[in-house]
Amino acid sequence: MEATNEKSAIKATYFSLIGNALLAVIKLFSGVVGNSYALIADGIESTADIFSSLFVLFGIKYATRPPDENHPFGHSRIEPLITFLVVAFLVTSATVIAYESIVNIQTPHEVPESWTLIVLAGIIVWKELSYRYVLNKSKKTNSSSLQADAWHHRSDAITSIAAFIGISIALYFGKGYENADDWAALFASAFILYNAYLIFRPALGEIMDEHLYDDIVEEIRQISHRVDGIKGTEKCFVRKAGMKYMVELHVIVDGSITVQQGHFLAHQLQDQIQLDLPEISHITTHIEPEEKI
Repeated sequence: MEATNEKSAIKATYFSLIGNALLAVIKLFSGVVGNSYALIADGIESTADIFSSLFVLFGIKYATRPPDENHPFGHSRIEPLITFLVVAFLVTSATVIAYESIVNIQTPHEVPESWTLIVLAGIIVWKELSYRYVLNKSKKTNSSSLQADAWHHRSDAITSIAAFIGISIALYFGKGYENADDWAALFASAFILYNAYLIFRPALGEIMDEHLYDDIVEEIRQISHRVDGIKGTEKCFVRKAGMKYMVELHVIVDGSITVQQGHFLAHQLQDQIQLDLPEISHITTHIEPEEKI
């Protein structure tokens, strides 16, 4: 299961990497030849996406390294750190696009070519499909950095939609509206910043061990009740580390059993939880004696 998730995440990242490289070339070429500054801005973002996808690929591969002496809990924590880098790329892209748009708004230029709308329509469809594909993979693998990569695709689709609208306005109204696509690119930069926040917030929660997993806690309690010898559960804390979860669980047992029996029950419970929830990599179990009334 773990190996399958890792391969699936890496495959999705290669998909993003190749797609972003091809689209960057198409956008920049079409923008220059078709007199569209919005397309050029879009191409700049896709170029940044190439580097962010490389970081995501490195992060996922590094996160799959087994635990060692210096990292007994594994290397999964690198995933949210990579997500922060992806967010930094998004913010940088938005800043560059906004700056270039403001400069181009003040610079007289020709109306974009009408065929650039066809290019943009194809890009919008491809990017939305890419977003859904990568987002689906991120949910299956619990990868925060892959989720960030998915939102990168959605941001690209949004900037392309804005460019499509801007170029359409410029073509329809003609003289005096040549910079409509520049305004569209400026407007799109605000959406990119908003998406950057949506990516940043859960990654920050992961680094800070924020409690967001009530559904997993409930599953763990239900599994615990099915194990013979476990009388109940008390505290249950879940934190996410990359594609895996770590759990601290307090369980109640008969207070008259021996330490050896309590130890056996704890391992039996851990094995059952990890069998039913393979996404959990580490479980720390505290044995609490049942209070007799």
